[in-house]
Amino acid sequence: MATGLPRPGWRRALLMAGLGAAGLAGVALLTVCLSSGCSSVGYLAGSVAGHLALLNSARPVDEWLARADTPDTLRTRLVLSQRMRDFAVSELALPDNRSYRSYADLKRAAAVWNVAAAPELSLTLHTWCYPVVGCVSYRGFYDRAEAEAAAEALRAQGLDVTLYPVAAYSTLGKAEWLGGDPLLNTFIGGSELELARLIFHELAHQVAYAPGDSMFNESFATAVEQLGGARWQAAQGGAADPAALRAIDRRRSEFRALTLQARQALDALYRSRLGPEAQRARKAQILAELRAGHAALKASSWNGYAGYDAFIANANNASLGMQATYHDWVPAFTRLFAQQGEDFPRFYAEVQRLAGLPRGEREATLRALAPPASTAAGPSSTP
Repeated sequence: MATGLPRPGWRRALLMAGLGAAGLAGVALLTVCLSSGCSSVGYLAGSVAGHLALLNSARPVDEWLARADTPDTLRTRLVLSQRMRDFAVSELALPDNRSYRSYADLKRAAAVWNVAAAPELSLTLHTWCYPVVGCVSYRGFYDRAEAEAAAEALRAQGLDVTLYPVAAYSTLGKAEWLGGDPLLNTFIGGSELELARLIFHELAHQVAYAPGDSMFNESFATAVEQLGGARWQAAQGGAADPAALRAIDRRRSEFRALTLQARQALDALYRSRLGPEAQRARKAQILAELRAGHAALKASSWNGYAGYDAFIANANNASLGMQATYHDWVPAFTRLFAQQGEDFPRFYAEVQRLAGLPRGEREATLRALAPPASTAAGPSSTP
């Protein structure tokens, strides 16, 4: 079944950004749900089981390195991951704890599968709310069949739906007493830069978190992964091919510009006074234009690159809204980092301050920091 996510470029960023509502919900249930009462107890109980099974599969990296039957490729990756983990602490001031000091082979392709939905004529994402972590714009499942059933139920309500695999998620540091968040087979085999950025991204979720504000949380972590990834790459002496990296960055930038244009057009359409039938017709036209723009880029500067094909083919309000969640405030956080003298502890302190503000005040501050083009579709993309 097509996930509707691009691969490996933007798909990688989205998978890295997947916060893992299922795992977080499980931790929340372990800590507060049974004492305070909560809705969807069956779902949350399943999340507890899924998360505990994941943690039970994990063993310390040192144990894997000591085993004679550990494959050489995995051994090399685990050693590299620990260098990255040390770098995250020493150079990026990210938490020094048990997270990513263990490894688990889940025997499956994803840690969880997330489902997101939006109305037929709106970019506002549906939300699910949980104890402790607040409301998030997706619902995670450890079992793909359950995720597909949930997606079908939402489609039956007339919603635009996207279902996508998540390679990693963060429990915000709340699972340290259970061993922390482990390295997983679902992402350990990515490129060196992708692995570094993933570790930095997920650790960033432990630094600052605003309950109920997915765009703030994911954009902040994405900014940290980008800033940290650049520092990691520089520290490696430029081992990667600079021209190849520039080509990748240019392609990603062009893809984001293309999808931003579509989101802006849809946002304007849904705010217009056109009737539902006229909006449906115009929506179809905008999505057709998105596909045509993608085809043109693929045939020219992308040299046939097919990594975004699935996303474009299945693009809808839900997938476009989720993309905004992970990227729209990134320019604002990047500028904030520069304002703080490119000093990570100072940057984190300011982000933590923003996380504690009322949402409207927080968004106004970020909007003032961000270039106008990066926030044009932002307010309509989240609740």
